[in-house]
Amino acid sequence: MAELASLVQRLEVAVSRLESVSGQGGGAGGSSGGAVSAYVEAYDAILNSAMAEYLSLSKKIGGDVQKHAGMMERAFKAQRQFLAVASTSQKPSDDVLTRLLQPISEVIAEVQQFREKNRSSQLFNHLSTVSESVPALGWVAITPKPGPFVKEMQDAGMFYSNRVLKDYKEKDKTHVDWVKAYTSIWTDLQKYIKDHHTTGLAWSKTGPVASGSAAPTRAPAGGAPPPPPPGPPPPPMDLGGSSGGGDSGPDTRNALFAAINQGSNITKGLKHVSDNEKTHKNPTLRSQSPAVRAGPKPFASSAARPAAAATPTRTLPPVLELDGKKWKVENQEGAQGLVINDTELKQVVYAYKCNKSTLQVKGKINSITIDNCKKMGLVFDDVVGIVEIINCKDVKIQVMGKVPTISINKTDGCHVYLSKDSLSCEIVSAKSSEMNILVPGNDGDFTECPVPEQFKTVWDGKKLVTTATEIAG
Repeated sequence: MAELASLVQRLEVAVSRLESVSGQGGGAGGSSGGAVSAYVEAYDAILNSAMAEYLSLSKKIGGDVQKHAGMMERAFKAQRQFLAVASTSQKPSDDVLTRLLQPISEVIAEVQQFREKNRSSQLFNHLSTVSESVPALGWVAITPKPGPFVKEMQDAGMFYSNRVLKDYKEKDKTHVDWVKAYTSIWTDLQKYIKDHHTTGLAWSKTGPVASGSAAPTRAPAGGAPPPPPPGPPPPPMDLGGSSGGGDSGPDTRNALFAAINQGSNITKGLKHVSDNEKTHKNPTLRSQSPAVRAGPKPFASSAARPAAAATPTRTLPPVLELDGKKWKVENQEGAQGLVINDTELKQVVYAYKCNKSTLQVKGKINSITIDNCKKMGLVFDDVVGIVEIINCKDVKIQVMGKVPTISINKTDGCHVYLSKDSLSCEIVSAKSSEMNILVPGNDGDFTECPVPEQFKTVWDGKKLVTTATEIAG
């Protein structure tokens, strides 16, 4: 079987060479004699070995993987055409080079968009393996180290390929072989670059300069032709004609410029207003009825306008229930005296969008989270994990037993009353303000200690050192 497979591979390479010579192998921009350069033949060997194996296994897996593989096949064929152009042409300008690379870029974008549109796919790790590494096809524009660039892109997809191996190692060997075949494409490509394009794509030194016409055009997926180019710009405005505002054309403008050019004399034509004509100096004018306004009407008062219908606020029903291992306390409004009994060590409490409410948790529990609550009060006995306060305003927490860690994030106003057994608790805060820790004394009274909100950072020559500072004022 091994000898037969080797024979088939050699026949495929021979057929590819014959197609290239006859002009049917897709070598756009080939030489006049139809011969294929050595490095294009070497690239064909990758297509007929590792790439062919990858396409075969993708077809066997089917679904999104097969569709993705079809795009990859088009991407490699587009690059093969580009290499054929480069093998017979001198390097063009950057603008022309961009047009030549456009077919490859379009398929790369299509491969990546397919992954983004199918995030819910059961084969998402397969799609990500390909999508993360396909930019390696851009090696043709990389200098002076295209080989390491391909290796870097291959490593970017390795995170997801390892997931595929982990998920299917004991289930389906086809997927394991698929990863190996796909990886070998990039491994073979790195060797190919090292042999033929070590410091960058090897353009021909004797052929004509490559032109943008050598780039194959590909119709969009919908088959519709591109839109026509925009029409000519509108004719320039006729400054000599009438402006349409009742002016008499050039005569009006000339009069305007003449008036402006008078300089300080322009004010000589203004009428002098005597004191008896000024409202603030002649009280009798204030009692007279005001003249009719010739200008625009003032804004109508808000009372004269019908009020816009306010968008009704959707009120969700309050929730206090045990869902699996999670106690859910949600949408409580003004609920005083909420109590959770019969707790277990493996259970957690999650309070969300509660306002002006108090909650007491009895017994020992795993963790408590207070999220997006306002004027919320929490009293609990013991927590073995962490108590988290997130996106809250004006909350008060009282520890009756022990808790190792209290985390305060994005919260404005938080008072934490510690017990004597919880004095070793760690307080972790970020993006929060008005935080106070109240520590019990021997007489039972609490001492209020503010948590620093202002910090000073200095460079000590080796690292940044940050210390809390007192807020001035």
